[in-house]
Amino acid sequence: MVNLILLSFLATLFFIITAWRLVTYLQILALQGVLLFAAAFFSLSSMHTANLAFILLETVVVKTVAIPFFVGYILKRNNITREAEPLVPVFISLVLMVSSVILIFFLSYASGFSIFDNLFFVVSLATVFTGLYIIMTRRKIITHMMGYLVIENGVFILSLAVGNEMPMMVNMGILLDVFASVLTLGIFLNKIGDVFKDGDVTQLRRLKD
Repeated sequence: MVNLILLSFLATLFFIITAWRLVTYLQILALQGVLLFAAAFFSLSSMHTANLAFILLETVVVKTVAIPFFVGYILKRNNITREAEPLVPVFISLVLMVSSVILIFFLSYASGFSIFDNLFFVVSLATVFTGLYIIMTRRKIITHMMGYLVIENGVFILSLAVGNEMPMMVNMGILLDVFASVLTLGIFLNKIGDVFKDGDVTQLRRLKD
């Protein structure tokens, strides 16, 4: 069951890397939150009840509801256009994505690290790669924030590989990291939206002391 959930999560990466509309990004982030909830529920069944409840609460309330809602509010608050404006054609993005997944797959099976479940390792690294790729190939600041959230999801999946030994403080650190980054970037976007209406990162070159 967990493997099917992870493969479904991997499929969402292909959707988000080819998406043109920012609303689609939010929908995929919410769907990833649901999949992370399911993966945590089935893979961490032997974890202490309090830790498991915290992780499930984090995935449902924060990743599925709060973060997509907050990012959607930023879009409306700054009147950001709905297009993600990728710099790389969709076909090239798909080729790079498929190539990276295949490369990560072979590297994970050649590594011989028994501490990681191979599928967790493949999906987590593919997720981190997708987030970095979104940050490097999108024009808007808001999509850079979404790319960071995708990276955080990859880190969360990697932690599930050793989830039954994952301490409570690690979960709190991940949650606080997400809140700090989203709130900071949200304030940043609310302020910079008064000057740069479309949120294009190329306009940051005009900023001066």
